[in-house]
Amino acid sequence: MDTRNILFICGGAFSGLEKVIQNRSTRGGIGFNAEVRSKEEGKKVGESLREVEPDDLVKFGLIPEFVGRLPVLATLDELDEAALIQILTEPKNALTKQYAKLFEMEGVDLEFRTDALKSVARRALERKTGARGLRSILEGVLLDTMYEIPSQSDVSKVVIDESVIDGTSKPLLIYENSEPPAKVAPDA
Repeated sequence: MDTRNILFICGGAFSGLEKVIQNRSTRGGIGFNAEVRSKEEGKKVGESLREVEPDDLVKFGLIPEFVGRLPVLATLDELDEAALIQILTEPKNALTKQYAKLFEMEGVDLEFRTDALKSVARRALERKTGARGLRSILEGVLLDTMYEIPSQSDVSKVVIDESVIDGTSKPLLIYENSEPPAKVAPDA
């Protein structure tokens, strides 16, 4: 196979690579000329990865023959909460749309409140799973409901809010002939 006109792109999360880079880039010293740094002065992971060099990849554990075949090294910044929410909602095959389609097959609407989406994104950031972790978070939250819905013919809508994502409550099930709950005025 002729690979002259093929561009190979290798990607991945190289957990721990930032430590290799920081070890190379921070000067150590002993005595009066030593530079004193606090732990808070450490760079963020994304900032460290921007300084990656082929030798860092070799020290990380990749074989030199492989690293030598990668002429360009480019890094991507970590995803933030807003980016994860976009991934959850905006693409044509977004996860929230996929789950809505699954519920639609049972004749049920699925609604994700904004606070729920933020909570899913925060959980993925806490787990350090990025976009890969979004599906497992949603699956864990919706699995029981997806299993129970087919046996409940009168459910018309399922609402997911932050408390559902946090595990403190179950999804809100709205039934076909139910009125929305009346708001109770606080006692004066």
